Amino acid sequence: MTVKQQWTIVAIVVAVMASALGVGSYVLRDELRPIAVGSKAPDFSAQTLDVTSVTKTLDNYRGDVVLLNVWATTCLPCRTEMPSIEALYADYKAKGLKVVAVSVDNAGMEQAIRDFVKEYQLTFDILYDPTGGIQQQYQTTGYPESFVIARDGIIHKKWIGEDNWNSQGNRRLIDGLLAVGAESVSRAGADSAPTREVRR
Repeated sequence: MTVKQQWTIVAIVVAVMASALGVGSYVLRDELRPIAVGSKAPDFSAQTLDVTSVTKTLDNYRGDVVLLNVWATTCLPCRTEMPSIEALYADYKAKGLKVVAVSVDNAGMEQAIRDFVKEYQLTFDILYDPTGGIQQQYQTTGYPESFVIARDGIIHKKWIGEDNWNSQGNRRLIDGLLAVGAESVSRAGADSAPTREVRR
């Protein structure tokens, strides 16, 4: 085998390895970039429960402080925490907090979700993603799972399991994020650090 042939083989092996690395990086992109505190919140797509449903995405809440909650009607911890989410929203909606609760119930569960909303007298945005796409985008491990997203789109809190969202600690977090005005988002995104990550 000539030197030229040897170099050709080396070049082919390098090219194959580079291609495999590229494909692997694409396929495993979610695992390589975990969704955590300090991450940019991924987009999602979910439907309203109106008679004529409307698709909403994270872009619909751009510039807002958002509590994003992934839940299901069959989930007991979801039922436990919903009243605290409603209490937090009642106190903070006038200040600019948006609460977006995305149900990942199976297809055909629209009426069960509406009944749940009525039972708990929920007044924040309830969306429906029967495909479970949001679970992949946010790499959830179950439900409920929640994310507090600042105006600049950065996740400041990730919580696995139920929480008392109307607690003093959560209210302080929301107060701090709401204090960063919408006009300061671009500057604050560079200057501010995520608050914390709490997981259980």
